Amino acid sequence: MRTAFKNRIFPTITNEAAIACIGLYCMAVVMGYGRFLFTATLPDIMVQLSLSTTIAGWLASINYIGYFIGALIAMFVPQRATWQVMTLWVMVSIVTTMLLVVPSMSLNLWYIIRLLAGIASGVAMILSSSFVIQNLSPERRSVLSAVHYAGIGVGISASAILTWWLLILGCHFDVIWLVAGLTSLPLLWLLYAIKPRQSQHTESQNIRSKQHISVHQTYLNFKHSLYEAVAGHHKALALLSVSYVLAGFGYISSATFLPVMAAQRLTVQTYAGLLIWLVVGIFAMLSNPLWGALAKRIGETRTLMGLTVLQAFGMCLPIWFDGAIGLYGNAAILGLTFVGMVAMTLTLFKNINPAYSNLLIALATLAYALGQFLGPLVTVALAGQDGNFNAGLLVAAVGLMIGLVLLILFRRQSPTIA
Repeated sequence: MRTAFKNRIFPTITNEAAIACIGLYCMAVVMGYGRFLFTATLPDIMVQLSLSTTIAGWLASINYIGYFIGALIAMFVPQRATWQVMTLWVMVSIVTTMLLVVPSMSLNLWYIIRLLAGIASGVAMILSSSFVIQNLSPERRSVLSAVHYAGIGVGISASAILTWWLLILGCHFDVIWLVAGLTSLPLLWLLYAIKPRQSQHTESQNIRSKQHISVHQTYLNFKHSLYEAVAGHHKALALLSVSYVLAGFGYISSATFLPVMAAQRLTVQTYAGLLIWLVVGIFAMLSNPLWGALAKRIGETRTLMGLTVLQAFGMCLPIWFDGAIGLYGNAAILGLTFVGMVAMTLTLFKNINPAYSNLLIALATLAYALGQFLGPLVTVALAGQDGNFNAGLLVAAVGLMIGLVLLILFRRQSPTIA
């Protein structure tokens, strides 16, 4: 009787489509809220706390430092501990989201919370992707993994709608973050429902019965795996990694400050920044199946090259058109391209050496995080006292075009992968 009641409260979910949808929800929470809700609420945060553009840039960058650290942590997580570590850092993501409701926090506490939120998003994004893909059959993997990654666009859209709705009701960023955290709590129950249930304990018992591995031995094992992963692929990995740093630098320069730019330029349109951010989310949701289908026809490298050119073009639109056309065009292209660029690049990293795909994807995430850390800092430095972001957008576009050149060299270096 007690077991039947427990099974009703804590069911076991094994359906592949359901797992992909839970993965979508997880991505929406740790990426859409944990990272990008800051973008949606940034104009209100700057007004309510009287923050300068420089401080806002540092708050954004500290989150990306956390993302970098999170990717490092994920590299050392054993396969058998994926679910446990993922769930732990999802909890951290939800808690740090809700903590921003605390009134009169010092700036140092803001930095700590945003750092922890970044670590949580980095770990949970990588491990949730690994966990979901492991639970998908090969014939359904391409379709359902696209559902999982659509969670980024869903989370961005949700952050815009939630912020818009609560600002209309007269609330500010603190209540918005609290509500975001509360709407994330059901995810913990769903994660418990997909917890791996091992019917046979023999293999896990054998693993646990092995002698304790020292920190030094763990380092040696990692060093050996890293050597094996990059052996014979140094040039290809270097070219693709630097291009991915520039991709992270390029997109985040716009993504962080797009609502702020809208508030500056479209003063007669109430909540223009949130509407523009919603456009980013909607196009991000739609993009993955589109670019996935194109990649099947022309290959991931060519698709990535086209996306890079398109995103660089989008960065220039607010420079060429000072009003709504430039900003909405930038938002649509940003949403269309950045998730697709992530998916294409990670696939290329995986294909370089499939036997070490998890390690290479984690290294790629480190490269992307480095670019995202540098982007806001360079943008605010170029914005100056008058807060003009055009110079930062131009530098982002130039960086993306340099990345394009590196992708061309990568394709020549590794024609079989492309």
